[in-house]
Amino acid sequence: MANQVEPKLIKPLYNELQKERFVTLATVDFETGGPNVSAISWVLAKNDETLYFAVDNRSRIVQNINSNKKVVLNIIANESTYSIAGEASVKSEKMEGVPLKLALIEISVKEVRDVMFYGSKIIVEPQYDKTYDKDAAARLDKQVMEAMKKA
Repeated sequence: MANQVEPKLIKPLYNELQKERFVTLATVDFETGGPNVSAISWVLAKNDETLYFAVDNRSRIVQNINSNKKVVLNIIANESTYSIAGEASVKSEKMEGVPLKLALIEISVKEVRDVMFYGSKIIVEPQYDKTYDKDAAARLDKQVMEAMKKA
């Protein structure tokens, strides 16, 4: 049975991408030409064809995207695992209203694929805990998400 492929985000994924969450991002490494995978959490679906995410503007992710725009964002949600392929670009090298030097990256969604192996479903989604000052983390998370919503 072939996995479902869509040209844009399905509604459950759009809804899940309205808040900070654990996702992985695959880029093409600018030095080796091989795959590079990173875990990120500041991600937002602007609409069903556009994703935003924020990373330190000195991140290898930024260098990789400047060299090759092709990316895949992986998300575990809706009892499954999805691969969201697209082309990324740096929308802003320094986000407004955020105390850190974060780049705002935009992904133009080209394909959404359910990549869960046949005959199974996710029963527990990944969770994480911030290991630094919880109040500072909450303030920063709110600032970053609000800045992405305004962009």
